[in-house]
Amino acid sequence: MKIRFILCLASSVFLMRCTSNNSDENLEIAEKAWITLFDGESTDQLRGYGIKEFPTGVWLVENGMLVTNPDTANRDLVTKERFEDFELEYSWAVDTAANSGVFIHVQETKAMEAGNGNSPNWLENWEFQILDDLHFYDTVAVRSAGSLYDLIIPENKELKPIGEFNKAKILHKDGHVEHWLNGQKVVEFEIGSKEMNELLSNSKFSENPNFGKDTEGHIMFQHHGQRVYLKDIRVREI
Repeated sequence: MKIRFILCLASSVFLMRCTSNNSDENLEIAEKAWITLFDGESTDQLRGYGIKEFPTGVWLVENGMLVTNPDTANRDLVTKERFEDFELEYSWAVDTAANSGVFIHVQETKAMEAGNGNSPNWLENWEFQILDDLHFYDTVAVRSAGSLYDLIIPENKELKPIGEFNKAKILHKDGHVEHWLNGQKVVEFEIGSKEMNELLSNSKFSENPNFGKDTEGHIMFQHHGQRVYLKDIRVREI
């Protein structure tokens, strides 16, 4: 009887330790703090690509939104912090025929190509496409809103009308990437997988062997020369 009691006590202690460890791990994940990148007012977590300050006048803060100014030379926004594994949430809307994108793991190694409508990193990094699918001159599905730009067509996409906000999410964890749009997962892929390598080899990115090779870096919001609206931007490490 005494031996049985000791065994039961040891088993209970073991289960308590396991439960405690699992709870601690879950609590640690749950407590990883969100970093507010834009709360409707402050731009302290953002700056212009290749510069130390926020590009005032190029990006405007209006009615709780970040708004691109199409009447200036383009300047992309980057996070001041760098991220490897993360979850990014943001809301976006566009004017008629507007184009933009969100890039991950960006390095600031290229000169800013202001005024040409393109990010200096659009041939270097994975991009979540932001677009007016109906009126932009390029209506190819693989370059539509929510796509992994020019590589993967979004599936199960429900896009809001022009002027309304779409809620988006980008997740990266150990090379696994997901694009979410209005509550639906629209793109999923594995960096370095056979399938992705084949897609890259048959794309316009094939001439750049370093495309998407960086595993950490800045998150970048593109100024493409048209009016785009962003709000409720936050990120956390995972």
